[in-house]
Amino acid sequence: MTSKENAAVSQLLALLEARYALRVLWALRDGHAQTFRLLQDSVGSITPNTLNTRIKELREAGLVHHNSEGYGLTLSGQDLLKRLADLQAFAGKWQQGQVKKPVAAGAPAP
Repeated sequence: MTSKENAAVSQLLALLEARYALRVLWALRDGHAQTFRLLQDSVGSITPNTLNTRIKELREAGLVHHNSEGYGLTLSGQDLLKRLADLQAFAGKWQQGQVKKPVAAGAPAP
């Protein structure tokens, strides 16, 4: 990867690492516009101030839009979630591996 590509990946990861950013995107994944209140309920345990901040950042990044029906994903936001779709399959396999992993006697738990 070139340094320019690395910078782009780092910038995207920094955006997505912000608290609740991925959860906001994930809540919008079904393609139906959501009002602020519905989005807050969908994300769960997020303060209105934090949700406002995340929405602003995601809108500035071109991943979320707002219209008369509410908030939704832009084409770029939809593309990002398609690319992250494999994460759901991986997470399921990973979680099963974590449950099955035996803890050796005397070894610290993970």
